[in-house]
Amino acid sequence: MSWLSSVLLVTFGHMNTISSPYQIVMTTFPDMDSAQQLAEQLVTRKLAACVNILPVMTSIYRWQGKLEQGQEHQLLIKTEQSCTNEVQSAIEQVHPYELPEIIVVPILTGHRPYLNWISESVHKND
Repeated sequence: MSWLSSVLLVTFGHMNTISSPYQIVMTTFPDMDSAQQLAEQLVTRKLAACVNILPVMTSIYRWQGKLEQGQEHQLLIKTEQSCTNEVQSAIEQVHPYELPEIIVVPILTGHRPYLNWISESVHKND
């Protein structure tokens, strides 16, 4: 094993063990109206502190054996781990796709006042 491989193995192994309450849930929606409805629902229900809806983008993917292309909006949902299951359920309930993208990315570090604001903005099983 090379020196670089050892460093990468140790680094990525360590990163996998870091636990953070802060997360970004990513999903895509085919239109702005449905994306905005979900974003408003998540913030109103205190499941997310903030939802960014990015401008339309082109997605190229393989679906059911065919190469597809579509226009979508990416949503970046800032939340805490304690809300992630409810966020996922909310996405699944309203999403028009048969197989919606739902990817959870831990926030390992960030501006402490902003992270504190996320905590203050989402519910804690109340």
